[in-house]
Amino acid sequence: MDNEIQLISDGDGLAVIGNPTDVDRFLVPEGLSSKDLGLQRLKSVFGTGAAVAQAGSEIAANSGRWVKLTPKSAGLVKKYGLRESSKTGLSTGVVKGQKGQIRGFVEFVKSPRSLLTNPAILAGAAGIMAQVAMQQTMTEITDYLATIDEKVDDVLRAQKDTALARMIGVGFVIEETMTIREKRGRVDEIMWSKVQTAPTTIADTQAYALLQLDALAEKMERKNEIGALATTAKEAESVVREWLAVLARCFQLQDAITVLELDRVLDASPEELDGHRLGLKAARQNRLEHISRSTERLVARMTAAAGTANAKVLLHPTKSPALVRSSNLVATGVHDFHGRLGIESGRQSSEERRWVDAATEARDKALETGAKGVDAAINLGNGSLDQAGSAMGKLSSGIASQARRWLGNEEERSEKG
Repeated sequence: MDNEIQLISDGDGLAVIGNPTDVDRFLVPEGLSSKDLGLQRLKSVFGTGAAVAQAGSEIAANSGRWVKLTPKSAGLVKKYGLRESSKTGLSTGVVKGQKGQIRGFVEFVKSPRSLLTNPAILAGAAGIMAQVAMQQTMTEITDYLATIDEKVDDVLRAQKDTALARMIGVGFVIEETMTIREKRGRVDEIMWSKVQTAPTTIADTQAYALLQLDALAEKMERKNEIGALATTAKEAESVVREWLAVLARCFQLQDAITVLELDRVLDASPEELDGHRLGLKAARQNRLEHISRSTERLVARMTAAAGTANAKVLLHPTKSPALVRSSNLVATGVHDFHGRLGIESGRQSSEERRWVDAATEARDKALETGAKGVDAAINLGNGSLDQAGSAMGKLSSGIASQARRWLGNEEERSEKG
């Protein structure tokens, strides 16, 4: 008998369904790590009857593994050319092989043994895939919060807004309900009643955190002097980290609510599961885009400040590199945050340019253009070399006189040569 592997991709993960041995033979050569999909949960949610009994036996005979979509696993989806449904947004196909080998092609014929031919089972599998993907993100957020060592509850307690304080209690209730879910395998009406109002509190807290980041971006935008920019950027290092932690916690709890909500729909109205899953997916994407806009705007302001610092590095040899470092730390923190939430970020942190490098560049330009070019090279739009020399007391490193010494040394070496 031909071996058969059924594949489902929802854009976030890939489900590999089939005989446990065949599933392993399919995944191991690809070098992909996976986790149990939990298909057995579907056996008890679709009522009774001969067709349902047959579907139940098929579920019992098959193993389901879930693989997170990464560039490597996404290549597997492309390799087998899965066919996407415009109705469900799912890409599916059946890979077949013989004698324990899985051949490299996909079959789209509706095999009577395929779970993919049962719309209810397919919708249920897609719902479970969405839950597993969100639980994966929740775990990554937990790791993220541990890595940055931010105590979200401490940040929330420090705020005067009572809605933020309620967020702490909401987190406890959601975690308790998730624990019960793990034991019971379902979410009944009583369990759902405990958490159904939680999204409002989470949304309020998320909005507040985004406002804090927006306010910081506006503050950076209003500053023009290097000293003020450096001070604000330094403050931003810890402030941004704290509010990113709050946003991460908000997203984590909202994903937990979504997991519980999908279970509730699966338990109460399984025929509505597919439409509900698509609605929740769209809402989740909207939250990601909202978060992305605010954080990207902040990074843009920090990057612009770093550019200003690089341009004025000769006149501010201490504050300019400090500003650039603060900007890089914030940008790196946002980039890491994006990665944990699954936000695609095309931005990279600005490359720090040390003031020594900038001064050397200015010196080289002066040597190329001759003595008359010294002022133009070192000026950088902020006064002549003489003006820089008169501000020696404000420049902790004496960069102007150092530039003159460098230039003199080069001329001396040239004469000796």
